[in-house]
Amino acid sequence: MELKIFQKGFNFSQDGPGNRLVYHLFGCNMHCPWCSNPEGMGCGGEYYTASPEQITEEALSCKAMFFENGGVTFTGGECTLQAEPLAETLKRLLDNNISTAIETNGTYKSFFKLIPLLDYIIMDFKHPDSDKHRKITGISNQIIKENIMLASNSGKELLIRIPLINGFNTDEKTIEEFLEFFQTVNKDNTRIELLKYHEYGKDKWKKCGLEYTVKDGFVSEEIRINFENKIKDIGHKTVRT
Repeated sequence: MELKIFQKGFNFSQDGPGNRLVYHLFGCNMHCPWCSNPEGMGCGGEYYTASPEQITEEALSCKAMFFENGGVTFTGGECTLQAEPLAETLKRLLDNNISTAIETNGTYKSFFKLIPLLDYIIMDFKHPDSDKHRKITGISNQIIKENIMLASNSGKELLIRIPLINGFNTDEKTIEEFLEFFQTVNKDNTRIELLKYHEYGKDKWKKCGLEYTVKDGFVSEEIRINFENKIKDIGHKTVRT
């Protein structure tokens, strides 16, 4: 039972609190055209394997680096596609008093099993309309909404991230649909982050032999600020990491 990893490294405050050792796990069940890590989608990218024991040993050797409540974060690709070895690794890290976090697209049907093993949860939420979500990513958002609700009511810290993509999810109607859903989400332990479109992964798509199809995805700062203010108006906290 091993994890497939295509990238790892330290990151401060962007993948959970403090300084964290971040493992990017190979494979994804979505095909978001703006993805900044297409090599993690299974397009022939390279990866190596490591057991839960090996990852725990590596994390323990780095423990002095986990300052400001840091720890270990698993992202992707989509980390929950490797749920069994991931869960075993999270258990071992917690047993060694190492903070755990994941960044997920929220599609894992048994997500409730992972919640007790996590100190911090980052969940992407790309579009409030299920049909439009499926058209672009290949998957409905129904289970994502359910898992956001589970996470927000779990008592664990939850960060919801929305990638802002022009022509996809920044029109006024869609923003109002986001806000309508957020009205149902627990505000006590949830924060929301709006991430403006970028092209950091564009060259990677070419290297993977894939066509990068986003033509005009950039979003103005005015749109982000307007959306952030509306989120605050309904009582939610926003953050920029």
